[in-house]
Amino acid sequence: MSEKVERQSASSALEAIKWLLVVAMVAVAVWGNSYYAEYSPLYRAVGVVALALVAAAIALQTEQGKAFNQLRKDSLVEMRKVVWPTRQEALQTTLIVLVFVVVVALLLFVLDWMLNGLASWVIG
Repeated sequence: MSEKVERQSASSALEAIKWLLVVAMVAVAVWGNSYYAEYSPLYRAVGVVALALVAAAIALQTEQGKAFNQLRKDSLVEMRKVVWPTRQEALQTTLIVLVFVVVVALLLFVLDWMLNGLASWVIG
C-alpha cells in the first residue's frame, strides 16, 4: 500500500514539474516577444510558435493532457457521425428563418406604431 502511495506522490510531483515547465515556457515566450520587440515580427512569431509547440508537447504528456487528447479524438469520431444538411436544405432553412425574422420585425413595427399613436392620443 505504501508503495502505491509513493508512486502516486512521485507521479503527482512529476505532473507538477511538467506543468511548471509549460507555464515557464509560455512566460518565456511572452517575455521574449516583448523583450525582442526591435526584431522582425516574423522571427518573434517563429520563436513564440516554437515555444508554444514544445509547451503543448509537454502538456500533452500530463494526465490532463492525455485526457484532453482522448477527448479530441473522441470528438473527431463523433464529428464523422454527424449528418450534415445538403446545400438545398441549408438554403431553405436560412430562407425560412429570414422570412420569419422579417414578419416578426413588421409585427413589432406595427405594434410599436399603434402603441405610440395610442400614447400620443392619451397624452394629448
